[in-house]
Order: sequence, then structure tokens, then C-alpha cells
Amino acid sequence: MIGILLRKRSTGIGVSDIEYKVGSKGQIVIEKELRDQLGIGPGWTTIQEVVDDHLEVRFIPPPHRRSLFGVLAPYTAQRFPTEEELQQAIEEAWEIRATEVMSHLDDDQR
Repeated sequence: MIGILLRKRSTGIGVSDIEYKVGSKGQIVIEKELRDQLGIGPGWTTIQEVVDDHLEVRFIPPPHRRSLFGVLAPYTAQRFPTEEELQQAIEEAWEIRATEVMSHLDDDQR
């Protein structure tokens, strides 16, 4: 959640001292520099709260719909096996286990 503080008058605490008027529908403009700084984009949800003499607005990003597959790849040296390598490992494991079972059966028959 990201927050921004909007005061009744500009106090110089933001990126600029530009004042914006509230529109006829109660809308306000969030300066582009502030939107860029906070990463706010279309579709974000706001939570608004009156605190003392000002309005605090918190921004919640929408759920993303993009795949995260491979996003951590640059940060790890781990390599995942291919389908063929997995299949080969499974076959080798079955062969080892079958040999162990057959060995125990041969020992029991003696």
C-alpha cells in the first residue's frame, strides 16, 4: 500500500508547490511527478481517511495478470532439469529400485 498526503493548502512538503482545485465531481489531480514517484497507475484503489486537518490517501495496486515465470532467474544459479532429463532420472531410479528388490528376492530364496 502506498500513501500520499493531500493538505488544504500547499505546504511545500510535496514535489512542487502547485495547488489544484477540486473539480465539480469531487475529483482532484495527482501531479504526474508524484504518480511516477509512487508508481500509481490507472485502476489503483484508494483508501481515504481524514486525519486532523488533512486527507490521507493510500493507494493499493490492482492484482497483476502477468506471468512471474523466470522473474528470479537472474538471481539464481540453479538450473531446472528438462522433461527429458526428468524422464531419464525416473527411469534410472526405477532401474536401481528394481535391482534392489530383485537382489533381496534372490537373497531370500537362498
